Amino acid sequence: MPILRQFGEFARARGASTWEALPEHLDAFVTAWVRERAQQRGLKEARPKLAGEVRRPVEQMLHLVVPGFKGRGRPRASVPFQVGAPGFFAYLRDERGLRAASLDGYRHYLTRFEAYLERIALHDLGALSPAVLSAFVADRSPRLSRTSLRDLCGTLRVFLRYLHREGVVRTDLSATVESPQVYRLATIPRSITWDEVRRMLDAVDRRSAGGKRDYAILLLLVTYGLRAREITALTVDDLDWRRERLRVPERKAGHSTAYPLSPLVGEAVLDYLQHGRPTTADRHVFFRVLAPPTALTGGAIASRAAHYLRKAGIVVPRAGSHTLRHTCVQRLVDAEFSLKMIGDYVGHRSPASTEIYTKVAVDTLRDVALGDGETIL
Repeated sequence: MPILRQFGEFARARGASTWEALPEHLDAFVTAWVRERAQQRGLKEARPKLAGEVRRPVEQMLHLVVPGFKGRGRPRASVPFQVGAPGFFAYLRDERGLRAASLDGYRHYLTRFEAYLERIALHDLGALSPAVLSAFVADRSPRLSRTSLRDLCGTLRVFLRYLHREGVVRTDLSATVESPQVYRLATIPRSITWDEVRRMLDAVDRRSAGGKRDYAILLLLVTYGLRAREITALTVDDLDWRRERLRVPERKAGHSTAYPLSPLVGEAVLDYLQHGRPTTADRHVFFRVLAPPTALTGGAIASRAAHYLRKAGIVVPRAGSHTLRHTCVQRLVDAEFSLKMIGDYVGHRSPASTEIYTKVAVDTLRDVALGDGETIL
């Protein structure tokens, strides 16, 4: 609030008399504010983050009061190799038809590759060699799991094939990047027990708006096995209260699913809609608690799930929203539903995605272990 008050006084002194006139004074205010703080602290120049700390609250206020205002927001990750391969991401999007989430994965790995090339002072992509590629993979390997390392190598191969197609490198180097062998069904799902689910739900303070929202989200995750991005896509139009149905659009398999609306889930969502959801014209169901009231992202939902798992003292590898999705599937396996039915229920694209849960069908495996095989032994 002190920053907003100072900005208002600053803009008024410069002749601003309407809300719409405020944005043109923002840059000057940030520069003056940072210079003043540096002088007060006896610094030759202020910390680089200081400008962002003063700019963000003002931009959040302007988003609310000035229609169509678009600020800088948080710094966004730059697109790697804009000089050496400027058309690569357009190629991925337009020719290969990759989704935004897949593009983010390419951006993540290629940003690390670009930084590595800068570190070794290799500025010409035409000078790439198998030795350089091998050294980069070896440099990243200690920080990555086998599946992440496989994804990194796959990203490099696609990038190298593109460079060869565009004539940036003379030889197609993609074959020189070998992925680690990752065996299907080599891992087990990171599910938790139903008693641990209850402990997690009990850790939610349902008296606050944030608690009402988080309780409803956790129930959706563990009851229907939804993905975080599927919850972010939910709108109030997907809740059919009259027929007691929940529609889940934009599933990973490219279809939508309609579920019976559980009374427990319905009561939690209704409590949030009536007493926790901010007043907004946006039709999404779940929103941030703090201003500005924007719809939750998939990352935020995964973060809230991880928060309550830790708060309840539940130890699980890579805690997050997928932990509760795995828990939902495991409960269906334990109830002896068919894998086809389970896959349809949680929206698996392939039966292979459901097969992994047979590894932890404890009762079934115990029956096998105590069967004829043991008698023969």
